[in-house]
Amino acid sequence: MTEFLNTVNGLVWHESLVYLCLGAGIYFSIRSRFVQVRQVPEMVRLMLRGEKSPSGVSSFQALTMSLAGRVGTGNIAGVATAIAFGGPGAMFWMWMVAFLGASTSYVECTLGQIYKDRDKLTGEYRGGPAYYLTTALSHTAAAGAMKVFGFVFAAVTLLAMGLLLPGVQSNSMASAMSSAWGFSKWWVAIGIVIVLAFVIIGGVKRIATFASIVVPFMAVVYIALALVVVLMNASEVPAILSLIFSSAFGVDSAFGAIIGLAVMWGVKRGIYSNEAGQGTGPHAAAAAEVSHPAKQGLVQAFAVYVDTLFVCSATGFLILSTGAYRVFEGESADGAVISEGGNILPPDAEVGPEFAQVGFDTLWSGAGSSFIAVSLAFFCLTTIIAYYYMAETNLRFLLGRAATIEIPGIRSTVGATSTMLLQALILVAVTIGAVSTASEAWTLGDIGVGLMAWLNIIGILILQQPAYKALWDYERQKKQGLDPVFDPVALDIKNATFWENYDPAADKEKTPTSTA
Repeated sequence: MTEFLNTVNGLVWHESLVYLCLGAGIYFSIRSRFVQVRQVPEMVRLMLRGEKSPSGVSSFQALTMSLAGRVGTGNIAGVATAIAFGGPGAMFWMWMVAFLGASTSYVECTLGQIYKDRDKLTGEYRGGPAYYLTTALSHTAAAGAMKVFGFVFAAVTLLAMGLLLPGVQSNSMASAMSSAWGFSKWWVAIGIVIVLAFVIIGGVKRIATFASIVVPFMAVVYIALALVVVLMNASEVPAILSLIFSSAFGVDSAFGAIIGLAVMWGVKRGIYSNEAGQGTGPHAAAAAEVSHPAKQGLVQAFAVYVDTLFVCSATGFLILSTGAYRVFEGESADGAVISEGGNILPPDAEVGPEFAQVGFDTLWSGAGSSFIAVSLAFFCLTTIIAYYYMAETNLRFLLGRAATIEIPGIRSTVGATSTMLLQALILVAVTIGAVSTASEAWTLGDIGVGLMAWLNIIGILILQQPAYKALWDYERQKKQGLDPVFDPVALDIKNATFWENYDPAADKEKTPTSTA
């Protein structure tokens, strides 16, 4: 089974996917006139203000829901893996995919807002790639093909978010806690399941509230403490930057033979972490209450920066500045060691959280394991919760009108029963992942991420135009001193039926709808 999964992963993560991700980011950057640079002040302003209603969460809550999915084990174990198998130069390519990916994130998340819909059971906003893939071109001859495309994406996302990806997060949590405190992985799994069940059964609102409290706190604390360690090794920073850039382009002789792996692992782990182009961000973006889709597109673009340029960079500089790393040949920890830092890692150190744990130990002897275990507990738990939300959104999409059909004899609808089954599935996936080996968990996660990225990037390359129309309209209204309001008819954007019938005043007056 392991060999089969590795073969599938190799096919999914063929180098053509790396080129597609980078190429799409370059193209979207040029088409949007580098929106990820021009609009940074506006991104920050929009992030700090919020509109919300009983049907939608605020921009900040949607941002934190998105960050909950982005900021996870990829920011710690993922960075360590990228350095171990791609060399320090992988950090440069993580930055590059974040910079370019911010424009990709703007496009996909704006599309998510434009083509969002209301949940037929709860009245809350739902959206994502499955929605815009099936809706945007429904007035054209390509409607049938795009509908199939959307349903395939929804099915793949349900599989990835409900089964393949949660295990990566729970595995990292269990490994870190077992290493730090000697806990049985089974006890860790039980604890995760209890907390997770309490949050996800509460619905979208409870997920958003939980994320808006936990995500900012955990990110700020982690970055701050990582920077303390880096500052204690400030004299090493110039050499680290030189090493990152030289090894990224094969200038450093020690890493010249693995320059291709630096690109591959930097892009792979960058996308795994910041999720730009993967199609996850649009789910959270669609849940937000905004007067114009471009608002949330800009906020979500900034989320890519927060994830990679801040959190991942903090981990990378922590590991490299303390010398707590090894670089292996052949993309395996069983390969020969090409290079290592300060020779402070134990001989049997596993590639992953232990790199960061040893790095922190250089400042607080013995505290590194506990701090990383606690950090991963927050990071991974919120990520699993975000995964559940996205799986539920795509389940609702696949069910469509059938979600409201009552099942005879059990006084429940098809949608409610299916949701309960999904909740059970993700809890089982978390339990299995926690007690599995790390390599198996990561391979399954990579397959899920890669499949979603293939489908979503191709989709937004086809559907991108409405996102630019929304951006130019938003910027035009801002120049006129207005708080932009979206009118798809005036912009000749077809099939944005939610916005065509949208009455913000009426929506804000509604009483909250139960999300149980």
